Amino acid sequence: MPGRVEGKVAFITGAARGQGRSHAVRLAEEGADIIAVDLLEPIPLAPYAASTQADLDETVRLVEAQDRRIVASRADVRDFDGLNAALDEGVAQLGRLDIVSANAGIGGITPSPAEELAEDVWRNVIDTNLTGVWHTVKAAIPHVKAGGRGGSIVLTSSEAGLRGYQNIAHYVSTKHGVVGLMRSLALELAPHMIRVNSLHPTQVDTPMIQNQETWTLFTGKPDGTREEFGVVSGSAIPLPIPWVESVDVSNALLFLASDEARYITGVPLPVDGGNLLL
Repeated sequence: MPGRVEGKVAFITGAARGQGRSHAVRLAEEGADIIAVDLLEPIPLAPYAASTQADLDETVRLVEAQDRRIVASRADVRDFDGLNAALDEGVAQLGRLDIVSANAGIGGITPSPAEELAEDVWRNVIDTNLTGVWHTVKAAIPHVKAGGRGGSIVLTSSEAGLRGYQNIAHYVSTKHGVVGLMRSLALELAPHMIRVNSLHPTQVDTPMIQNQETWTLFTGKPDGTREEFGVVSGSAIPLPIPWVESVDVSNALLFLASDEARYITGVPLPVDGGNLLL
């Protein structure tokens, strides 16, 4: 039986690990070839280690294990020219582009009241989480249009894109901005049968949240642990879970990318265990 995205090509940013790797593998399992990029260098002020070439190599291995093709390279979503060149090369090798996952993002950087945020902290988060998403779709749209087959663009936001939080105004602002971008693109691209939606996960079990700074922030303890963080995180999720897994977000992405969602566009889709109900 053909896969749900059989014969299609997907472009995924932030693909070296975490949600991005999960997206690449899940789409490959369902028949897609992959164009994967990642920064592979530290983000200033981020409280967790950067992904590495070894991480991206592992994504390549896992996709190829599904007997699918993958073109993987280093690219920074903040640098449009470099990102565009990486995507052009991927399309040249794989022949088309149908699915876009604007997944790359950063979080957990220097929480503080908005009036105390440093200029470089604000700019760093905006440049990656919002401008980087715009760069991704700006590079991708001409390729999807050129195929003449329609397509699916999925922007990764957050449940912080649908509600406010104290002390992370920079992060919340970017994730709300992604929703506005998604809605505008959905209207602009509808005549081309290109659908645009956004994903809104709650906490996802990746290095972005599983680090000492995040555990400390949520538990209020300098030596807060993963287990203690899980209790606090789970208290904000109606389902009896502390967080969701990357594959849960990937399954939502797969649905939006597939023909099962052929008439779904302009939708912010939570993957949050009911968090937004509280």
